[in-house]
Amino acid sequence: MADTPAVVEYSMTEVATHTTKESTWLVIKDMNDGDTPKVYDVSSYLNDHPGGAEVMMEVAGQDATNMFEDIGHSSDARTEMKKFQIGLLKLTDEEKAKIAQEAAKKAERASRQGGGLNPLAVLVLLLAISVGYYYSNQRS
Repeated sequence: MADTPAVVEYSMTEVATHTTKESTWLVIKDMNDGDTPKVYDVSSYLNDHPGGAEVMMEVAGQDATNMFEDIGHSSDARTEMKKFQIGLLKLTDEEKAKIAQEAAKKAERASRQGGGLNPLAVLVLLLAISVGYYYSNQRS
């Protein structure tokens, strides 16, 4: 059986020291799951980034999640970034609890939204049935 490589964890303090073009680290959390935020070394990608190196340097050594999500990166970009992951962000117990709580809330909202009928759709359907009934009785 092959050995599983150890997961490297970095503190936010350590990430914050990597803010140069020679060593540019970012933290990005996948907003679609409750996973621990990941640490990326994007130093070698700066010159290839479609938005330019300046955009990435603005958030070097920081949590870049909001900026990354606001821009609306493609699935190709999300796949591409995986090769720059160097580890996970080391979280405090409070941060871990907060992430778990956010994931639970998101799951609860999704379960509530998925099963109900859309009231507007029901209203439009009833209106269409009523109009159809009215016109069918007019011809008789």
